[in-house]
Amino acid sequence: MFDLRVRKFGDPILREKAKWVEKITSEERDLLFCMARIMAENEGVGLAAPQLGINKRIIIADTGKSLLKLINPQILEREGEDLLSEGCLSLPEVFVPVNRASKIKIEGLNENKKIINLTIEGFLARIIQHEIDHLNGVLIIDYASPERKEKIKNNLEKIANHTRMILKVKEKRKYQRKI
Repeated sequence: MFDLRVRKFGDPILREKAKWVEKITSEERDLLFCMARIMAENEGVGLAAPQLGINKRIIIADTGKSLLKLINPQILEREGEDLLSEGCLSLPEVFVPVNRASKIKIEGLNENKKIINLTIEGFLARIIQHEIDHLNGVLIIDYASPERKEKIKNNLEKIANHTRMILKVKEKRKYQRKI
């Protein structure tokens, strides 16, 4: 079905704006199930479909009690400010202070096509904003100060070089299958 692996910095899909999901089918429900498994395996608290190479506006977040699954999520309102250092499964060992709204009102669909409207605050609000950033091609490093970018530059280069190597191998295999 999908080549599901966490995509790392340097993979072009992480910079694309994800496409709106027009129809929710068994494919999207299967993707949500796989996303939950992969997020748990990687000890994450949130995951966006583009992080797995899927260009769809789908995210999941661990609420602490259950999983919040959202298709086509949108932030309707923002309130307050909260500065906290964030990490990301697509940027291993990179942490950046990010200022986010402390409270948000969101809307999206669940896997059963039901409209979900929620007001969320605290750490969960941060997770949702982080994952929606992924849907818009935004990474935590985009929030970094010039000084912070300089400090993490070597780490980013290592991640990107490794990603380029993986993409070359994938392309080579794809080409060999065509021959």
